[in-house]
Amino acid sequence: MSTKSRRDFLKISGIGSLLFINLPKSFAFRRPNVDPGAIVLSTWSHGVPANIAAWEILSKGGRALDAVEAGVKIPEADPAVSSVGYGGLPDRDGRVTLDACIMDEKAGCGSVAFLEHIVHPISVARLVMEKTPHVMLVGEGALKFALDQGFKKENLLTPESEAAWKEWLKKSEYKPVVNWENHDTIGMIALDQQGNLSGACTTSGMAYKLHGRVGDSPIIGAGLYVDNEVGAATSTGVGEEVIRICGSHLVVELMRQGKSPEDACRIAVERIVKKQPQKSKEIQVGFLALNKHGEYGSYCLQKGFNYAVRSQSVNNELIDAKSHY
Repeated sequence: MSTKSRRDFLKISGIGSLLFINLPKSFAFRRPNVDPGAIVLSTWSHGVPANIAAWEILSKGGRALDAVEAGVKIPEADPAVSSVGYGGLPDRDGRVTLDACIMDEKAGCGSVAFLEHIVHPISVARLVMEKTPHVMLVGEGALKFALDQGFKKENLLTPESEAAWKEWLKKSEYKPVVNWENHDTIGMIALDQQGNLSGACTTSGMAYKLHGRVGDSPIIGAGLYVDNEVGAATSTGVGEEVIRICGSHLVVELMRQGKSPEDACRIAVERIVKKQPQKSKEIQVGFLALNKHGEYGSYCLQKGFNYAVRSQSVNNELIDAKSHY
């Protein structure tokens, strides 16, 4: 290279370096779907009011664990939400059975499954985490524990859900419908101002399921997983397919390997397709993920799954997830 060419090269390089150095950080290092402050994400449209309750805590510097519990309690107590808590559609025997789990930044976790008569299973799950040496309690044992902790025994079958069940009994046909009523389990994951992650997942499960059926929602690593070094993930849809691949744990491990939240969710969905190619065309499964840096993303089998985002810069926006089909 000639002396003049070398001078020209150094001049251009120097200008380029100065331009880069003087770029605002928000421009120079911006990636899609990144929010560096506190943030909460939740599945489906009923995640919008849930996020409001969670954000009340996060915006004041509160702990992510408290935020996710408070958030999912909103749909748990809403009789209009027929797939979570009070008002949930019953199993084929006419009984409302609930599943829930919660996980904090220290890998503490608690879960309840096949729980009846308690409006807020997520709060029972938290007490399992905090007051017992166990991770999961089920059925009558979970109910006894809840009553011992002061929870009130209530009838969760609303007149509307009972009427729908009696109508279903006329034919007793059972086949999951993709995006039925456009909602399902609520899964919520959050990052607080201290940089800690937590998550919660709660559901009344598939409508008209076999009595005793438990899906992915109360299973740590399937319906929910949190690793405070990496990120958090939750799932929605047909839980059996999520359990087969340990879905939420898989998503977090893919993020550990450097995948973005959206890519991690996509790979998990593709694994379901690979294992169940024909069945995957007829059901819905969606994953939602958040990493330690505030980057978030989602992916699902079928179009129609959406999630709500609330942060300092995103005002509870409902976002349609990308889909495989």
